[in-house]
Amino acid sequence: MDLSDLIKPEAIVPILKASSKKQALQELASHAAYLTGQDERIIFDVLLQRERLGSTGVGKGVAIPHGRLTGIDEIFGMFAGLAKPITFDAVDDEPVDLIFVLLAPEEAGADHLKALSRIARLLHEPGIAKSLRGCRDSAGLYSLLTQTAESNAA
Repeated sequence: MDLSDLIKPEAIVPILKASSKKQALQELASHAAYLTGQDERIIFDVLLQRERLGSTGVGKGVAIPHGRLTGIDEIFGMFAGLAKPITFDAVDDEPVDLIFVLLAPEEAGADHLKALSRIARLLHEPGIAKSLRGCRDSAGLYSLLTQTAESNAA
């Protein structure tokens, strides 16, 4: 599964301004709703419900909020770099500044887990995370995410 199958260039938010986890999830849900045609409140609720089960802050400044969503036909990914790191209740208690949202159809099954695993591996690579933090334009971020993921898969 290539990352270019999960994320499109328009699903990159280079500088997201948010001062809390809830605000970040609201902003991301709004953007995801615009791109998917789904209801913003439903997307926000799906992401928030997942956070209540346990933080999706996976450590090293990275969070991967995710959930299953009725009404979408394929897995949808979106990436955001935060203007300033925020508290996200991450496993290492470090603030988060890189967020990758993943929404999957209800029937996605193992594909959802494979996508989560792929994203987590990519974003935990120190060189990748550093490059993403140093880039502030959509095209550059998209290129870093998709080209790096493809070269790592080879």
